[in-house]
Amino acid sequence: MIIFLQSTLELKYRTMETVVKSNITRVEYLAKVVQELSLARSLEGVMNIVRKAARQLTGADGATFVLKDGTLCFYAEEDAIAPLWKGRRFPMDVCISGWCMRHKEKVIIEDIYKDDRIPHDAYRTTFVKSLAMVPIRTMNPIGAIGNYWSKTYTPTSEQMSLLQALADITAVTLENIQVYNELEQRVKKRTEELEHVNRELELFSYSVSHDLRAPLRAINGYMNIFMEDYANSMPKDAQDLAGKVTKNSRQMGLLIEDLLAFFKMGKKELSKTTISMDVMVRDICKVMLDENPDRSIQFDVDKLPDAQADQVLMRQVIINLVSNAVKYTGKREKGIIKIGSYQADGKTVYYVKDNGAGFDMAYTNKLFGVFQRLHSQKEFDGNGIGLAISEKIISKHGGKLWAEAKLNEGATFYFSIG
Repeated sequence: MIIFLQSTLELKYRTMETVVKSNITRVEYLAKVVQELSLARSLEGVMNIVRKAARQLTGADGATFVLKDGTLCFYAEEDAIAPLWKGRRFPMDVCISGWCMRHKEKVIIEDIYKDDRIPHDAYRTTFVKSLAMVPIRTMNPIGAIGNYWSKTYTPTSEQMSLLQALADITAVTLENIQVYNELEQRVKKRTEELEHVNRELELFSYSVSHDLRAPLRAINGYMNIFMEDYANSMPKDAQDLAGKVTKNSRQMGLLIEDLLAFFKMGKKELSKTTISMDVMVRDICKVMLDENPDRSIQFDVDKLPDAQADQVLMRQVIINLVSNAVKYTGKREKGIIKIGSYQADGKTVYYVKDNGAGFDMAYTNKLFGVFQRLHSQKEFDGNGIGLAISEKIISKHGGKLWAEAKLNEGATFYFSIG
């Protein structure tokens, strides 16, 4: 008798242990399902995850994912040992999933043929003997998850709790997807609007810039004729005024050319090759020295690594940065410009450093905007497009252009490419 009791207790203990372990395993599985649902971005993705999870959590022979479609129950998805009702719709008042949604509560039916809520004819061609149903969202349900067994079966309270938890998580996921899709549509619409505005602005700017060149050429031509014919007979102040007209018209011509170059930059396709940055930079520095024979300029150029980039565009970047350094060291007795590189986060960062006028970092947000200048025209010539073009080129290469500076202590421009 004692031995029998011991055996009975041991069997009962092992059975309880198995149930506990099984429940822990199901909870762990549900946690995994939650992670998968958090990444779902479509109704189809959610249904695919849930239909499999519903069977796994209860050990059912089949599972359905039902959505409320007006006054109908739409059996949108299923996972079962044999076909059920995928793709079919039934009236809410004759369907057990409809009863579940209308009453906002779970349903457990051990024998479907002993329950008047079941449309028996719809089940006779299926394997189903028992079922359980939970609403997706208990307040104002939007659907239901059904589980089915091919034998008479009553799911445990733990299984039903897990199934309802899955349904609750599904409801939250579907609501998040709706919000996500609405936000995505808003972003898409806003992006399209911005692209349309940008195209119109670009076309307008390009047209204006292009059309302005003709009258400017006429002004320059007539001023040259005027000066050749009448310069000697004009008083000094008149000659000065005529010279200012010529100078400003030429400056506007350069501005228009730079503006056209800026807008063309967005349309130019990259032609990447291996560039010897060292050779390119040293060649540009030599040109700068030749163009400024009256200046005292010292270039300190480190050995620079090669780069994978569009050679023509990258040369433009180097010219813009180096010429800026030359320009803004113009008031120094000796301009010192250092060009080097270093490694950061697996990328090569190139830099151009000078001992020139520098700028206040509080205005760095204006640095790469078109026509944005941190120094007046009287202090330093320029039109504020060179850095904007450089930033656009670097951006097209998947890189970044930035700067550090102190007013009257020089500036350093850095760039990396993708």
